[in-house]
Amino acid sequence: MPIRKVLIANRGEIAVRVIRAVHELGLNSVAVYSSADRVSLHVRMAEQAVPIGPPPAAESYLRIDRLIEAARQTGADAIHPGYGFLAENPAFAREVVRAGLVFIGPSGHTMELTGNKLAARATAARLGVPVVPGSPALGDVASARAAAEKIGYPVMLKAAAGGGGKGMRIVRSGDEIERALALTRGEAASAFGDDEVYLEKLIEHPHHVEIQILCDAHGNAIHLGERDCSVQRRHQKLVEETPSPLIDAKTRAAMGEAALKLAREVGYVNAGTVEFMVDDDRRFYFLEVNTRLQVEHPVTEMVTGLDIVREQIAIAEGKRLAIDQDKVAARGAAIECRISAEDPENDFLPSLGTITRLRFPSGPSVRNDAGIYLGFEIPIYYDPLLAKLIVWGRNRDEARQRLHRSLREYVIEGLRTNLPFHRWIVDHPRFASGQYHTGFIAEEWKGKVPAKREEDTLAMIAAAVRAMEDRRRTATAPVAAGDGDGAGAGASRWRFRTRATRGRD
Repeated sequence: MPIRKVLIANRGEIAVRVIRAVHELGLNSVAVYSSADRVSLHVRMAEQAVPIGPPPAAESYLRIDRLIEAARQTGADAIHPGYGFLAENPAFAREVVRAGLVFIGPSGHTMELTGNKLAARATAARLGVPVVPGSPALGDVASARAAAEKIGYPVMLKAAAGGGGKGMRIVRSGDEIERALALTRGEAASAFGDDEVYLEKLIEHPHHVEIQILCDAHGNAIHLGERDCSVQRRHQKLVEETPSPLIDAKTRAAMGEAALKLAREVGYVNAGTVEFMVDDDRRFYFLEVNTRLQVEHPVTEMVTGLDIVREQIAIAEGKRLAIDQDKVAARGAAIECRISAEDPENDFLPSLGTITRLRFPSGPSVRNDAGIYLGFEIPIYYDPLLAKLIVWGRNRDEARQRLHRSLREYVIEGLRTNLPFHRWIVDHPRFASGQYHTGFIAEEWKGKVPAKREEDTLAMIAAAVRAMEDRRRTATAPVAAGDGDGAGAGASRWRFRTRATRGRD
């Protein structure tokens, strides 16, 4: 079924990224936005934009009914979920299809088969894919303690419905299990609406390596190699690269085949990622399946020359994959840095402000995926990710040198960002050598809250609270017709043409 108009059910840099692919295909785009995102870049770039509610995501970007109504109003025939928000919500995928629209992603059924980590682990084990020793779903504290003792400390408590580094907690002794169980269950219930948790043996200092897959509805499936996501802080990825400094050709082939075996077993269709933990001896263990586009997908695009979003759309239209596995060729190396509104010297406290000066790096093989512009005020309500810097080189050393130069060209003023932190990472001998693992940041980063800046921290928190209250009052205040936040029936039918022409930032 040919797609003519795509609604992007997301915001920020990923919405901009998808809009660009949609426009390159000659299709029409529809943005959605909360009242806090009224002048965001994705709203300006799309051909149509529809307000869907006030700033809190639960009242806007997580409202399935408003997203589908926006598609109906604008005549969109497909919805791309991006990542985060509802991207891995099986109910959303089903409701999109029930409304007669195309969901650009795997089916709700596939999401259910792979979204629960316990179920996905069981499937992997049945197929002979290595899994980390673990437990079934935990009951009370006594059963959790017994399971941990059987597996052997240290262990990791994990939310069965988890992802994105949330709902995870290390437990090193029986004395910690009761409190850790209560905290992890509470976090899981809050983040995922499901408090089911289980235990896994903690592999100290592993490498986090994932395989990108593409599968069509005709039984064809390929993988696009690996991405190393081991530069993390508190289970949150910061820098990603391909190829992995650790993985050799034999391991890459074995991991790719394991990923495709899982995909075929669950009838996977569209783009996805199978994540693994890998030890220093290149033994790999299945972690989870991410049924969506990954934040770090651009590094794979840089080395393969494939546009993964365009491939997603083609698959959703029912087309066959354009290439076979033996035609997939990775060339050179690519590295990505996630640029966020966070203060690395102040325990990565989210930063607020208006961008008063902005300069993106450029030059050969430098890519910027961004959702910001000069004068843009950073909303308080959402993830602090502002942009992604991606570079390519003929080899890893050239890519790292290009990243080193690009990070020094990069300027964002008006708020604190993690740019200095990324400069530190790229210059660090362990990163330069490729000899790092998921514990690298925890072991090497010494940034702490200096005593002289404690008052600054309190002031920033107070300012954030004041800004949130001001915006809440603004969101609930009466507005003129045609300038609503989408909460009411009349306002939800309001649309406007972007102030920018297609392709202009």
